[in-house]
Amino acid sequence: MLQLNIVILAAGAGKRMHSSLPKVLHTLADRPLLAHVINTARMLSPSKIFVIIGHDGEKIKQSIIGDDLRWIIQKQQLGTGHAVMQALPQLDHAGLTLILYGDVPLVSSYTLRQLVNAANGDNCVMLSAILENPFGYGRVVRDLESSEITAIVEQKDASVEQQGIHEINTGIMLIPNAYLHKWLPNIENNNTQLEYYLTDIIALAVKSGVSVISSQAENFWEVKGVNNKCQLAELERLFQQHCANKLLDAGVSLIDPARIDIRGELLCGSDVEIDINCIFEGTVKLGNFVRIGANCILKNVTVASGSIINPFSMVEDAEIGENCKIGPYARIRPGTRLASKVQIGNFVEVKNSQIGTGSKANHLSYIGDSGIGKNVNIGAGTITCNYDGVNKHHTIIEDDVFIGSDTQLIAPVKISKGTTIGAGSTITKETPENQLTLSRSKQISVVGWRRPKKQTIK
Repeated sequence: MLQLNIVILAAGAGKRMHSSLPKVLHTLADRPLLAHVINTARMLSPSKIFVIIGHDGEKIKQSIIGDDLRWIIQKQQLGTGHAVMQALPQLDHAGLTLILYGDVPLVSSYTLRQLVNAANGDNCVMLSAILENPFGYGRVVRDLESSEITAIVEQKDASVEQQGIHEINTGIMLIPNAYLHKWLPNIENNNTQLEYYLTDIIALAVKSGVSVISSQAENFWEVKGVNNKCQLAELERLFQQHCANKLLDAGVSLIDPARIDIRGELLCGSDVEIDINCIFEGTVKLGNFVRIGANCILKNVTVASGSIINPFSMVEDAEIGENCKIGPYARIRPGTRLASKVQIGNFVEVKNSQIGTGSKANHLSYIGDSGIGKNVNIGAGTITCNYDGVNKHHTIIEDDVFIGSDTQLIAPVKISKGTTIGAGSTITKETPENQLTLSRSKQISVVGWRRPKKQTIK
């Protein structure tokens, strides 16, 4: 098999984005446009990946990390052909080069493999697409009799007749390295933009008698590029709709497929139901019969079978066991692991804590840096005071503990098995097992006391 190189063009300033951020660093599904392209490129197992950068190139290099990436500076942006020329000194004469674009983020590895498989080592293969509205794209010009590709004409250089062509060039093409070395130095900038077009290689191939064939993208949105914020927003919705359709095809129930955002990988078991306006970031795994209520955010979370995340809850870097109930309005922070049948109710925050089977904190509590056993009841308003202003300290609550409302547990502290804590207590020392522990000031009533009255000003 011929050696495959990949060249990604990412040097454009993106002036129409009206932003100080390089265009290829704007995000789609919470990842930079360029990161999408690089991840797809890696799936093809190329021998080398070259990224052509120019505008704010150092900022791009700092944002996109990878030891397998070779960065090449294009000091002047003189067109796509000129950009690929910058990589010529590092390209062997043998092998093939696939040209991709840092602002065309959603082309799939399947589509690119189809393109690569169409190559025989001597032909040129380009990725085309049929668009109902091809405005702005280069048109694929074919011979009327043989239907063979003869040229690519850019929108601004196309005649009225050529502008009526609906087959467009995506710019993605696979060219033998030997032809790149031979033809790239010969392309000219005799066009309205005074730029060196990579697409002129197609005309040079035809002139040289080299076969030019096309492969078509599976989905039209795979080849859509981003030039402004409107196009970025449009592509985001197209991508999210595609993700929603895949979930529906897999049997996931979405209350409204138009109102879900997947910014990473969402893996679902059977009979999963997701309500509206939920956001999934990183890697999220939902087990069988999991229900996610409206307006929830889950990031790098595993939720086991039968659990319910009620509306307006946020869960991040956590593990939720089977048949748990979370929320509404709960916040589960990083490092939290819940066993089965745990209940975390409204306005409860849990951080870096392990909670055992059947335990519950149903109202208005903070649990941080704690190890909690089985069948523990944490009353409303309970706080683990884990931070002394410098260091975090650990709280241990053993099995079968009952903690009354409005209790402060001053860490480091241990609440022993079977303890009952009276409401309104501040606990600073280890409690004995199976006993009532409380800490309260004496209640008094002041005889003869009168409530102050508001003074009237004369």
